[in-house]
Order: sequence, then C-alpha cells, then structure tokens
Amino acid sequence: MVDVSSLFSTLFAVEMLIAAFAGGAFGAAIGALPAFIFTGFMVIAGEAANLAGEAVAEAGGVSANQLDAVGITGSIAFGPVFSPAISFAGGAAAAAYAAKRGYMETGFDFHEAKNIAFAQGTKPDVLAVGGLFGILGYWLTELSVAFAMPYDPIAMGVVLSALLHRLVFGYDLIGGANRGLLNMKPFESEERRVIGDAATDGGTARGRFIVEPWLPHQYRWANVATIGLVVGVLAAYIAYETGSPFLAFGISAASLVFLNCGVEKIPVTHHMSLPASTAALALAPVGGEITSVSMVTVLAVGAVFGMISALFGETFQRVFYAHADTHIDPPAAAIVFGTLLIAVLAILGVFPQSSWVATLGL
Repeated sequence: MVDVSSLFSTLFAVEMLIAAFAGGAFGAAIGALPAFIFTGFMVIAGEAANLAGEAVAEAGGVSANQLDAVGITGSIAFGPVFSPAISFAGGAAAAAYAAKRGYMETGFDFHEAKNIAFAQGTKPDVLAVGGLFGILGYWLTELSVAFAMPYDPIAMGVVLSALLHRLVFGYDLIGGANRGLLNMKPFESEERRVIGDAATDGGTARGRFIVEPWLPHQYRWANVATIGLVVGVLAAYIAYETGSPFLAFGISAASLVFLNCGVEKIPVTHHMSLPASTAALALAPVGGEITSVSMVTVLAVGAVFGMISALFGETFQRVFYAHADTHIDPPAAAIVFGTLLIAVLAILGVFPQSSWVATLGL
C-alpha cells in the first residue's frame, strides 16, 4: 500500500526538485548523449568504489557499510545529476524544443531534433525546457518506485518523457510510415523525402531520408542479435565475478564516448548489458551467492537476455524512432522490456529472485 503522504513529500521535496531541474538543464547544456556518457563513468566509479570498500571491509573485519562508496552510483549516476530520466531525457526534450524554434542548424543527417550529441550551450529558454523535463523525469521515476512497478523505473522515465515531449512540442508520436513500420529498405536505397510542389517544380529538391534508422550501422536483425549475444555473455561474466548488476551497464554507457567523438560503427550496448547482468544475478538463490550457480548457466542466460533485449530495442526503433522527428530512446525501452521479463520470471518462480528489479511487492 502506497503511503500517499510520504509519496507527496518525495515528489515535492524542494531540494530534489531544484536538483532535478539543474540536472535536466545541465543535460540540455552539454547534450543528452554526453550527459549519458557521464552516467556511465559515474556508474563505473561508484561500482568500483563499492567493490573496493567490500574488499577492504572483508580484509579488515569491519562492516562493509562503514566503507561503502558515498552513494556515487545511486545519488550521482542514477540521481538528479546524471540519471538518464533527468539529464538525458532533459537533453532530448531540449533538442526537440530547440529544433522547433530553429536554433539547431548543424547539418545533421536526420531531423535536427534527433541530434542528441549536440550541446545546446547556454540559451536560457532551452535550459529551462531541459530543467522542466528533468523534474518530470524525477517524478516519473519516483512514481514507478513508489508503486514498486516491475521494471527499471529510470528507463521507463526516459521513454515516457520522450513521448510527452513529442506531445508538448507538437511532434507526431510515430510519424509517417506508409512504406511499413518495420521496413528499412528505403534507407538502404537512400530514398529521400521530396521538397517542393511536384506539380509546379517537379519536387526535385531532396530532403531527409524517408526512413531514419536510429543507428545506421546497427539495425540489421542478424547483426543486432549477434552483438546482443556477445554483450550478454560479457555482462553476465562481469556480474558473476563482481556481484554488480550495474558495472557492465556503466562500461557500455561509457564506451559511447567514442560514438560521440565520431568513431564509426561503435555499437550501442547498454540495453543489452543491463538486462543480461541483472538476469544473471537473478539466478542466485535468495540469500545466496551467484557463485553457487554454474558459470556456464549464468553465461547462457546472459546471452539470451542480451539478444532478446537487443532485438526488442531494434523493433522499438523501427516503430517509434525511424519515421518520427525527435529522439525516443530504443535502449531505454529495451531495458524496460528486459527488466519486466526478469520480474515476471521471478514472480512465476522461474528465477529464484529478480535481483534489484521490483516485483509489485509479490
């Protein structure tokens, strides 16, 4: 049962609203993708500090809680500073707003509102939009937590925030898809939208691609499935060796610094690694250690969840990203799906537990 008074206090805690506003504004200032990369770095720092603290505590015979990290993962990486539902989602909303206002003329191949690597700088109105969506992301996350929803609450906040910024700024939810929602062939044949009146000038000017895949180097089904399987294995191994469900995610997120710097064909994998490492740890007996489970079993489960989440993310991008005008995050949607699947399997008794994923109090 949700304590309404406690929930109200959480949602309207002045200090958290101020921090969330600043987090969203900062995400707009530096760009959504750079902000998310910092999430990855902070997760690595936080999980490394936790592991070091546990090792020192074990060696010194003191409580691990006394030497735990200062909450870097929870309060910084997943808190108001760099929570993807706050800083990334705020940056994505700011890009949608800035593109609508004509502030973005970057020569980006797709619609300018999809250019989440672009730093918006210091325009007060753009930062205000980022800040307001930062608060929205905080609220969406806390509501999911309060009701113990069986999925990653931050990832769901990212998805819902993107849908809302499309509605608020007058963008289509899905966009035109008269060639089929899942069809990427128009992109492969480089078909572009016609600009101008075909009756008067022939409409010869060429505009955006008819279909704009989220990652032009990562959309073919076999390729997506393969990288999902590989990353799933590695994420499960990292979880098995460290006991951390988040370290592999942090590594995947931090690796996007190369994509942001323009290195070609860097895969995006955090939506594969987080469900895979979480599923791996969900195999551990309640109150027991994951090392009591065969590593081969753990790696196999990680591979399956990495691949399933990768394919879901690709399906999502084909429906909600490729034909629309703003960024809606396929990895966030895939993480929601992957963590929901883990919760369902735990509720059904297939998995002994659900790791960190809530299960509606069941």
